Amino acid sequence: MDENKIEPSIYRYILKHTKKDQFLLLLLTLLSMPFVYASLEVPKVIINSALGGVNIPDEILGYPIDQVKYLFFLCGLFLVLVLINGGLKYVINVYRGILGERMLRRFRFDLFGRLLRFPIPRFKQVSQGEIIPMITAETEPLGGFIGDAFALPAFQGGLLITYLFFIFNQDLLLGLAAIALYPPQLYIIPKLQRRVNELAKQRVQAVRRFSDKVGETVSGISDIHVNDTSSYEKAHVSSRLARIYAIRFDIYKKKFFIKFLNNFLAQLTPFFFYGIGGYFVITGELSLGALVAVLAAYKDLASPWKELLKYYQITEDVRVKYKQIIDQFQPENMLDPKLQERGQEVPNFADSDLLATSISYSEDEFVKSLDGVNFSIGSQDHIAVLGLGGSGRSVLTQLIARLLQPNFGQIKIGTQNIAELPESVLGRNIAYIDQQSYVFTGTVRENLLYGLKNEPKKEADYSDEELKQRQRYIEDSKASANSHDDINADWLNHEAAGIDRESFDQRVLNTLKIADLEDDIYQLGLYSSIHASNYPQLAEGILHARQRLREILHQDDYAKLVETLDPNQYNTNMTAAENLFFGMPVQSGIQILDLLSDANVDEAINKAELKQPMLKIGLQAAKIMVDIFSDVPEGSPMFERFSFISVDDLPDLARLSKLSETVSLDSISDQDKQTILNLAFKLNVARHRLGLITPEIQQKIVNAHELLKQELGDENDLIDFNGDEKVSSHLTIQDNILFGRVAYGQANAQQKVGKLIQKVISELDLKQQIIEVGLDYSVGVGGAKLTSAQRQKLTIARALIKNPQILIVNEATTILDGKVEKALIERILEIMQDKKVIWVLSNTDYIDSFDKLLVLDKGKLVAEGSVEEVSSQPDIMDKLVHN
Repeated sequence: MDENKIEPSIYRYILKHTKKDQFLLLLLTLLSMPFVYASLEVPKVIINSALGGVNIPDEILGYPIDQVKYLFFLCGLFLVLVLINGGLKYVINVYRGILGERMLRRFRFDLFGRLLRFPIPRFKQVSQGEIIPMITAETEPLGGFIGDAFALPAFQGGLLITYLFFIFNQDLLLGLAAIALYPPQLYIIPKLQRRVNELAKQRVQAVRRFSDKVGETVSGISDIHVNDTSSYEKAHVSSRLARIYAIRFDIYKKKFFIKFLNNFLAQLTPFFFYGIGGYFVITGELSLGALVAVLAAYKDLASPWKELLKYYQITEDVRVKYKQIIDQFQPENMLDPKLQERGQEVPNFADSDLLATSISYSEDEFVKSLDGVNFSIGSQDHIAVLGLGGSGRSVLTQLIARLLQPNFGQIKIGTQNIAELPESVLGRNIAYIDQQSYVFTGTVRENLLYGLKNEPKKEADYSDEELKQRQRYIEDSKASANSHDDINADWLNHEAAGIDRESFDQRVLNTLKIADLEDDIYQLGLYSSIHASNYPQLAEGILHARQRLREILHQDDYAKLVETLDPNQYNTNMTAAENLFFGMPVQSGIQILDLLSDANVDEAINKAELKQPMLKIGLQAAKIMVDIFSDVPEGSPMFERFSFISVDDLPDLARLSKLSETVSLDSISDQDKQTILNLAFKLNVARHRLGLITPEIQQKIVNAHELLKQELGDENDLIDFNGDEKVSSHLTIQDNILFGRVAYGQANAQQKVGKLIQKVISELDLKQQIIEVGLDYSVGVGGAKLTSAQRQKLTIARALIKNPQILIVNEATTILDGKVEKALIERILEIMQDKKVIWVLSNTDYIDSFDKLLVLDKGKLVAEGSVEEVSSQPDIMDKLVHN
C-alpha cells in the first residue's frame, strides 16, 4: 500500500495493527460464555430442585448432602460464577481499554508524523484551528471504539446468543417471542441512523469551521480592536454557532426517536412472556422456575441487545469521523517518510557547487512563480537575490531549502538532487531564515539551540526507580509504534556545529554578538529573577556587587540617589505595605496587599498598635483623594502620580470618606475596613507626600514587620523576606544588586543608577553570567515576550549556530534598523566567507558586499553575474533602485 495513504477502512486499520490482540480478546470472550450460561441455569435449579425439594442428589463430590446443604451449595456455586463472570469482564474491559488507548496513541502519532510531511502549500489551505481538533478531540472517540471493534460485538453478541439459547431451551414459543421484534428494529434503525450519520458529518465540518474562526480571531485580535469589528466578529461566530445548534437539534430529534423506538419495542416483549409464559405455567406445560429463569434471562437480554444497537450507532459515527480525518491527512505531494529517517550518512557540501536546471514552480498550475530558471552557485559564493514584488525571489530560496518542490526541473548540490536528499542531510547543511521563521515556546537557549537537536546523543541520568519507569515508557511506546527517544536526553549535536563541548559556550556567545543579540539577552538576564541554588556563583557575585554599589553610593556625588533597603529602617520610597512585609508573597498569583487579610499579619498589626491608626489614615486618604480629584478630568497626569487610585475608584472613596462622619471605626463592616487598610498601605511617603505616614507610624510599621518575621520565621510559606546577605528570588538581578529604591524626584536618578550598576557588573566580570540567565528567559507563546527585532535576530542566531554549509536568508533582516542590518550582513558574510550564502535583499543598498547577483522579474531570471556586470545594465538597476 502507498505509504502516503491510510487504510480507508477503520476495521482494516485496526486489524492491521492489533490482529493478535483482537484474537486474544475474542478467545477470552468465548471462554466467558459457558460461565454466563451456567449463571442462568443455577437459579433455575435452585427454584425447581433446592426449593422444590425434587431431584436432590444424595452426594456431591463424595460428600452426603440434604436439601438445605444442596441449597447452600447451589447458592455458593452461583456466587462463584458471579465472581468468575465479573473477573472475566474486568480482564476483558481493561484489556480493551489498554488496546484502545494504545491504538489511539498510535493513530495520533501517525497523524502528527503525517503533519510533519505535509507540503508547505497545504498549510495555506487548512488552518491550525482545523488541524488541532482533528488530532486531539476528533480522534478521542476512536480510542474507545478500537478496543471494542471486535471484542464488544463478540462479547455482547455471545451474551445475546447465550441468553436466547437458554430461553429457547426452556420453551420454543417463549424463544420466538423474545426475538419477535428484532427484525423490525434491524430494518428501521439503520435507515434512521444513516440520516444521523449524515448530520454528524455536517456537525464535524461545522465545528471545524467554528474552530478555524476562533483561531483566526486569536491571530488577528489586534486588527479587530483597531478596526472596531468586535460586533462583526461576534455576528460571524454567532452564525456558525447557530449552524452547529441547528445540526445538533436535528441529531437529537432523530437520535432520541431511535432510543424511544428501541425502548418501546423492548417493552412489548414482556407482554408475550407474561401472557404466553403465564398460560403455560397454569396449564402445567412450563415450570415456574423455568419462567422465572426466562424472565431473568430476558431482563439480562435487554442489555446486550441495547449495547449492540449502541455499538452500531457508534460504529457509524466513528466510521464517518475516521473517513473525514484521514481525508485531511493524505494530501498530494507529501514528503517521503524515508527522507525523515535517522542514521543516514551526512555528506559535507563544503566544496560542492549548487546547480539549478530549468526550474519552474506554480502553486495553482496557472500562474508560474518561477519559469525555466537556470543558475549556478559556487562553493564559496555569496549571492544576493534581487527582484520586485512577485518576481519569484522568495520562492527561489524556498526551493533551494526544499520547503517547496519544483513542478519541473531540478536543483543539485554537487551530483545529488536536493529532492532526494534526506532531511538529516539538508537540515545539517542548510540553514534557512525568513520573516516568518518561528520562535518556539520555551527559553531563549532552547530556541537558539533548536537546530542542533537532531537526535539524542547522551542518555539522561536516572535513578533505579526512574529507570524502571523509563523501561515501561519504552515498552509502551514500542507497543504503540511511537518514538521511544528520551526527551530528557542530551540532544545537542555538537559535532554538527563543528565544535566540541568545551568550546560550545564560547560559540554561543560569539553567535549572539554576530546576530547583534548579546545586549538584548544581557538585558533580559538583568531584568530576570533567579534562585540562588540554581546560580550559586552568580548569587555570590550579586552580593559582592551589592556591597560594591553601596560603597559607591556612599560617595557625596551619589548619596541622594538611592534609599537602601533596611528592615530596621522605614524606606520612604516604598509603600507602607512593602515596608511592612519587606518581601513578597511566596505563592504565585497573590498580590502583596492580599497578605493583609492573613491572620498572622493581622495579629502583628494589632500587636504593633497599628491597625486603628492605619484605618484613620485610610479614611483621611480617601477624603483627600476625593477632594483632589473631584474636578480632575480622566487621563490627567495627577492619576499617574497617585497611581494607587483610578477614576473608577472615586465613588467608593467618596462613600468611605463619609463613614467617619456617621459611624465609629468599630461599626464599619469588615469588608470596608479591609478596603480602607488597603488604601492606607498603598501610600508612598516620598511619592505621594500627603503627610499621613508620620515618623511615629513609620516606626510602628517597622515594629510590625519585626513581629511578623518573629512569628513566621525566615523560612515560611507566606512571605519571602528580603535579606541583606541573601539574593531574593522575587527581585530581578538588577534590583538585587541595587537592594534599594531610586529616590523619587532626583533628576536623572534612574539613568545615573543604571550606569553605576553597569560599572559594578563590569568591574566584577558578571556580564557573561547574567547573559546565561538571559538565555534561560522564557520567550512566551511564539516568542510573544520578545520584540519583533529580537525574535528575528534569535532565528538568525539559531541558523548561524548550526554552522551550515549553505545559509539562505529570505528578507529576514528588513525589520532591523538600516545601520544594524548593514553591520549584521557584513559580520555574517565574514564568518561565512568559505561557505555559500544566498541572501534575498529588498533593495540595492547592500549589494556591494556580495560576490554575485541574481535578478528575477516575473518568474524569469533576467540578470546573473558580478555586481559590476549587473550594475552595468541600467534598465534592470533603475527598476530595482526605484522599487
